[in-house]
Amino acid sequence: MFWDGHNPTGRAPRQYMSIILFHDEDQQKAALESKTALEEKMGIVVTTEIAVLDKFYLAEDYHQKYYLQAVKDLAAEIEAYYPSFNGFVDSTAAARLNGFVAGYGDSEQLAAEIESYGLSPDGEKRLAGFVN
Repeated sequence: MFWDGHNPTGRAPRQYMSIILFHDEDQQKAALESKTALEEKMGIVVTTEIAVLDKFYLAEDYHQKYYLQAVKDLAAEIEAYYPSFNGFVDSTAAARLNGFVAGYGDSEQLAAEIESYGLSPDGEKRLAGFVN
């Protein structure tokens, strides 16, 4: 799935680069094996970096739950549950909605989950409009 989500042969500015970060030797091995398999299968040179995770920095607020934040009315419903923006950013519900708004997930999956998000009837209808 990771390899399908970006151009593994491209170069992007450092803050937007695709990278696989690993914690231990097993993760490193799995990442390198998947890279090699892709190169062999596609006959390409993969430029996606694979590196040890030493520090992690959160992106700026406007990048957090990016797709969901673009749908102001829907984002406002979820944000209302949290006393701070950090609560919204850390929210599993916001992450799930962000994925649906971005075009991931299907109607069956949404139907199974939608009531758990605590959205208004209008919010549920709005969210459903992003799902095939």
